[in-house]
Amino acid sequence: MEYLDLAPAKGAVGNIRLPGSKSISNRTLLLAALAEGRTEIRDLLASDDTDRMLEALRTLGLPPESLGGSSWAVTGGGGRFPVAQADLFLGNAGTAFRPLTAALALAGGHYKLSGVARMHERPIGDLVDGLRQLGADIRYLGNEGFPPLELLPSKITAGGVVKVRGDVSSQFLTALLMALPLTGQNTTIEVVGELISKPYIEITLNLMARFGVEVKRDAWARFHVPGQAYRSPGVIHVEGDASSASYFLAAGAIGGGPVRVEGVGRASIQGDVKFAEALEAMGAQISMGDNWIEAAAPANGKLRAFDRDFNHIPDAAMTLAVAALFADGPCRLTNIASWRVKETDRIAAMATELRKVGATVEEGPDWLRVTAPSQLTADAAIDTYDDHRMAMCFSLVSLGGAPVRINDPKCTAKTFPDYFDAFASVCRR
Repeated sequence: MEYLDLAPAKGAVGNIRLPGSKSISNRTLLLAALAEGRTEIRDLLASDDTDRMLEALRTLGLPPESLGGSSWAVTGGGGRFPVAQADLFLGNAGTAFRPLTAALALAGGHYKLSGVARMHERPIGDLVDGLRQLGADIRYLGNEGFPPLELLPSKITAGGVVKVRGDVSSQFLTALLMALPLTGQNTTIEVVGELISKPYIEITLNLMARFGVEVKRDAWARFHVPGQAYRSPGVIHVEGDASSASYFLAAGAIGGGPVRVEGVGRASIQGDVKFAEALEAMGAQISMGDNWIEAAAPANGKLRAFDRDFNHIPDAAMTLAVAALFADGPCRLTNIASWRVKETDRIAAMATELRKVGATVEEGPDWLRVTAPSQLTADAAIDTYDDHRMAMCFSLVSLGGAPVRINDPKCTAKTFPDYFDAFASVCRR
């Protein structure tokens, strides 16, 4: 296995220009493909996940055009896919697999969708159940409730009410929201149970509006989706990735700082910018502009412990689990059940790896409690479980004066291929 050894760092200071948001990039690519007209997309993320979406659109007969650098153009099919029968491999890209499942199920073609082994362990039954309520003919090719899937031509009954659970993954609701305008009929989505990760739904609704479809909602329980065509906005810019910002902001808070990230700020449509609030509650010094955020260590140099609900920012919360190694007491992360069905079981993985560096860790079905050691264990070899966020989170250990080994560092290619170069640029070794 490949690995990367990180030497102890004396601190962190500098500026980072963030790569584009994964969530925004893949949503924008699919909406551009579904829309009428040509869309130029600026600052698109270059990563494994976006590569899967780009490949899928090529296979479906809507090939994106590279404009050089991070700019792409997509000429949409107006809700239709030129290729009506195809096999799509989507890796472990949930932001591609779930929305494409919904869009293709309503498109009337014959498609097979598969991914890596871990994707076939990530539940999709709630989305399939919602699509079947509309008449979609979807069959499981492996275990019931999980990919791979076969989508068969079917007669879609549009309009009325569709019910979908909201407490497993917000991507199920996102997929339905994005696909339902294709039916041409007004449809209401009723969320069953608590809706998790609400800020990601905000991203979806914001982007749909940019493509001309306004969804009205009753709190977070009912969404009224109009049956109308998407229209290209012409040019659209992808914000920097707010989840990726968390590693550098935490580095500033742990390693002195200031560290500034550029590409997200007060004007961001991403909920993960609220990570800065959580860091500030730990005592970090935070400043923010419309398109930047800066973090520095607390005036007394020590981060405060926390007991906090992270249902709204589950991805960025992983960074706080590692930041807990530098807190002045036990830290508790709650309402994070969605970690169990991500790229790996992140609660179990985080507990295992934090213990390697000396932390005392307790875990429950939807919570984690981390107590920092008096001194970090040197030379821990961190397993990353083919999970980009595990690799990026644990780079912060090197700011505690302990060398650390990151196994399979290239797994960051999922969202941030040159992460470790960027991290090294703000670290003082």
